[in-house]
Amino acid sequence: MKIATAHSSDPSTRTAALAACNDLRRKLDRPPDLIFVHWSVLYDGQELRRILRQEFPSCRIHGASSCRGAMTEQGVVSQDGRGLALLGLSDPAGAYGVSGGELADSPRENTARTVLAAINNAGRPGETPDLIRISATPGREDEIIAGIEDVLGPEVPILGGSAADNDVRGDWEIITAEQRWRDGVVVTVFYPSVTVAFAFHSGYSPTAKRGRVTKGGGRVIAEIDRRPAAEVYNQWGDGIIAHALADQGSVLAATTLYPLGSMVGEIGGVPYFSLAHPDMVVPGGGLSLFSGIKVGEEVVLMRGTIETLISRAGRVASSAMEAGRLTPGEISGALVVYCAGCMLTVQERIDEVVSSLNRAMPGKPFLGGFTFGEQGCFTGGENRHANLMISVIVFGKASDAGNADRQR
Repeated sequence: MKIATAHSSDPSTRTAALAACNDLRRKLDRPPDLIFVHWSVLYDGQELRRILRQEFPSCRIHGASSCRGAMTEQGVVSQDGRGLALLGLSDPAGAYGVSGGELADSPRENTARTVLAAINNAGRPGETPDLIRISATPGREDEIIAGIEDVLGPEVPILGGSAADNDVRGDWEIITAEQRWRDGVVVTVFYPSVTVAFAFHSGYSPTAKRGRVTKGGGRVIAEIDRRPAAEVYNQWGDGIIAHALADQGSVLAATTLYPLGSMVGEIGGVPYFSLAHPDMVVPGGGLSLFSGIKVGEEVVLMRGTIETLISRAGRVASSAMEAGRLTPGEISGALVVYCAGCMLTVQERIDEVVSSLNRAMPGKPFLGGFTFGEQGCFTGGENRHANLMISVIVFGKASDAGNADRQR
């Protein structure tokens, strides 16, 4: 396996795409089997798709827009909110399949069809992939995960991130070599010739403040302990959303370091949590979120800091290598998902996030996107959609995965 990245922040979609393609071709020095691409929505995703297909006509493409750019081992690719980056992967002994589709009114059923199409695209009908990567437009990620598990069961790890734009205006998009969607999902299935390992974590810790959801639905918590959820949250956070209680409205920036957590499981008696990012105070005093928490679940106020959000990326990369029993010298490269909310919170120091990853994976190429929701597989094997999370997928070098063991 060989992996390389390339990038550009030229203002022209065509110029930037061609420059990145030429650089990737030079670095990889062989035709890629699969390209992952992230770009800011100041570029035209449809034109980008056409150029990638023109430059790499036999290559599978998995793409999603990313908040204000992307990052690689070379640094953050963002100039005035504009940037695009590619990761090319060549693995002639492995197999990879990509498919995309609309979600429409049946996201679960349509995703089930899409994952079967991706398996067929890999030429492995009837075979379970080692890992699945998804990019979805925001809003229905839980149903997308359910659709994949309807086909493959809950044992196959699912990792990915929701497409993003620069200003939460709904301008996000996803692409394959064949098509672009503004409401859909792209699924890539992995049958690699090398060990592929991953980790999915957050940079947050639980506080002592907690309660039970007593009313709500979908991605809105109406009440916690039979009181308006926004009022309870504001009390827990010592007034951090007081400005929005009367007039309602966005609280996204104020709540990034204080998400709500719901316990997923425990390892050695230590709980691990799925996070939900409050984004609006809604009529009646409820809180809307970027992921769902069910009625009856206990929610915990979580706490993060700028320092933990910066350092966590490298620790997640190290955890992924440990899961695969790989040393930094034994990996070919990596795919990184880093929450856009975290990125915007640490943006003055975002270069330190790249440095953290480079310390963990010195000299190794990686592509990172800034997403509006993260999907991953927790330590206990649970596939979940969450917020304010980081995931890293690492690829080994040698053909050491002949027994197709999945690493967790």
